[in-house]
Amino acid sequence: MSQQVAVAEPTEALKLSHEVTLLALVTIMCIPLQLMATDLGIGQIIGGLTVLAGIGVAGVVIARLLPMLKLPSVAWVSIVGIAATIPGTPWAGAVLRWVENIDFLALTPPCLAYAAMAITAREISIARTSGWKILIVGVLVLLGTYIGSVLIAELMLGVS
Repeated sequence: MSQQVAVAEPTEALKLSHEVTLLALVTIMCIPLQLMATDLGIGQIIGGLTVLAGIGVAGVVIARLLPMLKLPSVAWVSIVGIAATIPGTPWAGAVLRWVENIDFLALTPPCLAYAAMAITAREISIARTSGWKILIVGVLVLLGTYIGSVLIAELMLGVS
């Protein structure tokens, strides 16, 4: 017996002001995490996170201004981050001074929490129609990634 599930169409992209607001909230959530993970003062943390948020906003704005290139925002954020730290540029030293002591691992919990909450109705319906098979594929992909990482690490440790 086949069941048909209505799949929601993708929704319109978030408004720029909404994206910037979410980025600001995530940045604020990262402040206590940085206080726990580093020995930085609050001024250094706020300064470093503000620079990183600025890079994020710049990438999102560029993605909106250049939709014909069809690059996702995350690619533009990476490009802006790379351009902001190219050695020899007048601003690289200032950017690096602000962000060099930020613990990037401590930035992940709010980002992962947001990603987990950002699951759409369309993704849920796809998971429902895929059933148990998608669980097996997911486990095998994670296992393969883990084993591949272990093999690469062992190879690199053997070389060094």
